[in-house]
Amino acid sequence: MPDSPPLPIRVLLVDDQHLIRLGFRMVLDAEPDITVIGEASDGFGAVRAVGELAPDVVLMDVRMPRLDGIAATAQIVQAHPDARIIVLTTFDLDEYAFGALRAGASGFLLKDAHPQELTAAIRAVHVGDATLSPRVTRRMLELFADRVPRAEQEPVIADTAVAELTERETEVFRAIAEGLSNAEIAATLFLSESTVKTHVGRVLTKLGARDRVHLVILAYQLGIATNGPRPPADGKARSVSWTR
Repeated sequence: MPDSPPLPIRVLLVDDQHLIRLGFRMVLDAEPDITVIGEASDGFGAVRAVGELAPDVVLMDVRMPRLDGIAATAQIVQAHPDARIIVLTTFDLDEYAFGALRAGASGFLLKDAHPQELTAAIRAVHVGDATLSPRVTRRMLELFADRVPRAEQEPVIADTAVAELTERETEVFRAIAEGLSNAEIAATLFLSESTVKTHVGRVLTKLGARDRVHLVILAYQLGIATNGPRPPADGKARSVSWTR
């Protein structure tokens, strides 16, 4: 008996502008493995819809009336820890979007992202990877590196979870905070990519991080990464891979 095809990724659209929701729906409905199961026009509607529909991925605008995307993301993640949220913004360097990442979102994309970039982000977040717009990742981390508030639970984290990392895991943790991909970490530490991937998984587990995005944020909160991401060796701008 042939295997059944995988179920489509169920997506909830959240944006206060109807035309934007309509545009996203047209793009996503054209994908055979993605289906839009609902829409919401503000944060309150998003929180309610997640509870009722249990989407696999939420596309969340950050700037909305009544309840914005940051507050909505925080409420959703608190009630549904496994929720996968991609925040969307019009601005390259949007402090609101960064706040949503800190609130528990797993991705960050610009609203004018190419359709293939949007669908790839949905698929990546659905399987547990993190996604950030390659165009803004490095600059965003540089801009906010010295603005990330120190977490209230930092002493506990510093004295316990981080202390449990091995020397190699600590090196990998720092490299992730510097914006290096698995391939770059492997080259820097003279390891295979599969070994790096194993270390990344262990760091995520030991630190209780949702994904790679939050490892970066945590590193800045703990003062482990204080100088911003390391520039490429050739001095040229490039995309940053955030796949686990």
